[in-house]
Amino acid sequence: MAEARAGYTVLHERPKAFYDVFERKGELQGQTHYCPGCGHGLAHKMIARAIDELGIQDRVVAVSPVGCSVFAYYYFDVGNIQAAHGRAAAVATAVKRSRPEAIVFSYQGDGDLAAIGTAEILHAANRGENITVFFINNAIYGMTGGQMAPTTLLGQKTTTSPYGRDAFAEGYPLHVCELLAALEAPVYLERVALGNAKQILAAGKAIKKALTNQVKGLGFSLVEILSPCPTIWKLDPAKAQQRVREEMVEAFPLGVYRDRTTEAAARPAPKPAPALEDLPSLLDIEEGEAANGLKRPVGVDWRIKVAGFGGQGVLMLGEVLAEAGLLLDLEVSWLPSYGPEMRSGTSNCHVRIADRAIASPLVAKSNVLLALNEPSLRKFIDDVEPGGWVFYNARSLPEGVKAPKGVNVFCIPFTELADTLGEPRAGNIVMLGALAEATRLLPAEAIDRGLAQKVKSARWLELDRRALELGRDAARKEMAHAYV
Repeated sequence: MAEARAGYTVLHERPKAFYDVFERKGELQGQTHYCPGCGHGLAHKMIARAIDELGIQDRVVAVSPVGCSVFAYYYFDVGNIQAAHGRAAAVATAVKRSRPEAIVFSYQGDGDLAAIGTAEILHAANRGENITVFFINNAIYGMTGGQMAPTTLLGQKTTTSPYGRDAFAEGYPLHVCELLAALEAPVYLERVALGNAKQILAAGKAIKKALTNQVKGLGFSLVEILSPCPTIWKLDPAKAQQRVREEMVEAFPLGVYRDRTTEAAARPAPKPAPALEDLPSLLDIEEGEAANGLKRPVGVDWRIKVAGFGGQGVLMLGEVLAEAGLLLDLEVSWLPSYGPEMRSGTSNCHVRIADRAIASPLVAKSNVLLALNEPSLRKFIDDVEPGGWVFYNARSLPEGVKAPKGVNVFCIPFTELADTLGEPRAGNIVMLGALAEATRLLPAEAIDRGLAQKVKSARWLELDRRALELGRDAARKEMAHAYV
């Protein structure tokens, strides 16, 4: 729309929903990083214009995942979240439900939405989530080198289908709009294209309509945009647009696949989530309740990080702690993290044990660190909170390592002690015994039962019980020495 300003008329200008400069381009900060002729730039511009025209910039949250769309946050001057590959619809759902006043859209490619993200988009649409999805379909993996995508055309050559996509070997192209149109909940589904000026104008109208639906609270909207990819298709921009008009549109017919915007009523506001402190009563968990003959402790909030080399029993140690917590009817989470190596690779796990709901399984700030090797100690010791505990598998801290102020440190050669039992692999259980004795974090019987849950071999269970007691004895000696 033309606008008069100080004696001249502005016919066209950068949308206000864009940043003034694009920092992604160090030398040309007025340009995007997209290839010449790529459809992403056009789609970005149309989305930004729609945001301007609807006056919603201060309410918008954009969710972009992996792929060529990953750097959308460099361009849209709105709230931005980057999601894991395929998970944009799930993240958008979480944002919208937690901030219902926000206008949330996901921006996804075919290798993202139609491949690893199929489950997320299908279920978000089936629930009728009040989000908007922009689906860029260029029938190939653009960023990662031109592999075949779920939407790759029959006969189309890619780096992983060098003879052309074959229906019997790789299946047929996935038609997302048609697939979602089989569901009851979606309000608006349309497929558009960027093959010429007329198609681009129609795409802009569909994009604005999809965002308008969310402003009205009508529910799930998706716009599929057939887009050129000149670089990976190995075509010049004009030929790439021609391919969209002739080949892509033939395989993916344009049109509206669902439009209930005139009859749909605004979705009801979501119920507010219960407060974390109210969850125990909602779940009928009573403080001090006996479970399995054990007394449920109160005031428990252990945030434990166990770390070492693969093969040292890092994950097993965390699992025993988690099992003990479960036996006490406490809230428990156990989150492993390890490399691909079976042995000698790095390994750690996050364990949370509390008498109230756990908001996240991640342990950013721990109050217990169990470090079975030096690299793990160096990596995680600074994250231990004052008043917390560090148990290290050596006789002393290594040179240059200092525990944070107020942290209790036990340096005990757990593996060497286990070796006196004839099995150095039990060093993790020796460490567990020392932890239990020094901190009294859980009742001894709960730890013993948790161990029995995880260790099915009678020989190993007997050995591990001896290792537990060996660790307890080592901790008692360490504490006696500390207080002399």
